Parts: sequence; C-alpha cells; structure tokens
Amino acid sequence: MAPNDRSPVTVIGLGLMGSALARTLVGHGHPTTVWNRTAEKADELVALGATLAATPRDAVLASPTVIVCVTDYPAAYEVLESCGDALSGRRLVNLSTGTPEQAHEASAWASERGAHYLDGAVMATPSGVGGSEAVLFYSGAEEVFAAEREMLNRLGGATSYLGADYGLASVYDSSLLGVEWGLLSGYFHAFSLVGTEGAKASAFLPVAMQFLRSIEAVFHEVARQVDEGKYPSDEETLDIHLNAMEHLIETSRARGIGVTVPEFYKSIIARAVALGHGDDGLPSAFEAVKRPG
Repeated sequence: MAPNDRSPVTVIGLGLMGSALARTLVGHGHPTTVWNRTAEKADELVALGATLAATPRDAVLASPTVIVCVTDYPAAYEVLESCGDALSGRRLVNLSTGTPEQAHEASAWASERGAHYLDGAVMATPSGVGGSEAVLFYSGAEEVFAAEREMLNRLGGATSYLGADYGLASVYDSSLLGVEWGLLSGYFHAFSLVGTEGAKASAFLPVAMQFLRSIEAVFHEVARQVDEGKYPSDEETLDIHLNAMEHLIETSRARGIGVTVPEFYKSIIARAVALGHGDDGLPSAFEAVKRPG
C-alpha cells in the first residue's frame, strides 16, 4: 500500500503516549490530524507532517477514525463533549486509562452520539510504541478493529482484538500491571538479598532471566490447572512452599533487609493451606488469591 493511500487518522491528546502514537502514524504515512489543549505540544509533530486542528470538533471532522489518548475517561468526555454531532459515523478508539466499568459507560456514551467505539490499552513505554515488542489490545466494536487493523498494527508488534466485551481491554491492562508489579517486587527483594553478599543486580539479572525461561512450561501448567480447578501435587505441595517461604523470610531478616514481599507471598500460601490445599500443588494458591479478604 502506497503511503498516500493510507487511512487518515486523528489523535487527540499529545502527552508522552499520545505524541508517540501520532509520531508513529505520521512516520508510516498516515495523514494525521492532531489536537491538544496546549497547542505548542504539536510543534514537533507538525514539523514531521501532521496537521494541527484548531478545535476538537475540527480534529474529529478531519478523519474517519479518532484515537483519544488523554489522562482518563472524564478527560476524554470533557474534550469530546464539545464536538457535538461531529462524532456521528466516526470510529472512536479510546486509549485513555480507566476501568472496565468506565469502558462500558464510554461505549454507551459513544453510541448515543452515533460513534462506533473501540476500547484499548497500550502496554509499552512511549519510546516503544511502533516497535516489535509493544503490546496493544482492543475490545468492543469488531468492525472498528477490522476496518483499521493495518493502521492499529503499525502501533505495535503484538496487537490483539480480545472480543466484543468493551471492558476486556481494561481488565487485561490492569491484570498485566499486576503481573509487572508482582515480578518487579520479587526482583526488588532478590536484588536486596543478593546485594547483602556484594552481588550487583546487573550480575544477578541474567541468572534470574535464565531461570524464568527455564520454567516457562510451569506457567502453562499453572494456567491449565487454574482453568480446570484441579491442582495435583505431582512434585511439590503447597506445604513445602510454605516452609521454603519461611526460610526466605528468616534469611532476609538475618541479613537486615525488609521482608514485606516474602511475608505477602507467605500470607497467600498460608491462606490457601488454611482452605485445605496444603497437600495440593503450588497452583492451588490461586484459590486464596481469587477469594476476597
């Protein structure tokens, strides 16, 4: 497809992420209209070939597809409310941060104004947008994703449509944030622990990454057992892991570092044991996590 045949698109919101999205689209030859409350933020993009709209309404009218990337859903409403009937017939892709409930509310809001709504999330840093490692996913109106699949794929190397449920993208976004912080908290504690022996975090990291790669199959097995709700103890029981976590806490205390992270992990395992899963495999800890309180 020749660059001048690529679909026009509007980007509203030029913070770090919005600017990165617009920059990527301009770089791939999409006629890109931009708008931001502070117009000066568009200077670099205009120099690259983007068109600055004077008002949000002008920005919406400029393209069949409008990407909104602002602070949150209320901020998106604040901007788009001024567009009147301009949204009618437009494809509206919202990459602002929010909750699944807000995504459902936004879909109804867009429908009332005649827009076709797609909710989405960007799991990448602004500098990573457009790269092969950038993960983006969308949920909502499938016809919007289908119509702009090629354009949306240019924003990242791993782009997925999750389904018609408008809240799914937000749920995945929050869930992956939990995965990120779960891993980071483990890394922070590990770096602290090996640091008591004078080891650098940069020296420990390759060993940790090698270990994670070696247990990839474990993650697949955990997912399978969680889906089935059965947790056979073929190798290690939850009681064994509870004992190991106590040793980690003792080792950490003896070296004068915090035990917030392993104490948290221990509390999950202990709760699962109290629920009767002591003789089950490690994936049974899921039963403690999914229950409130």
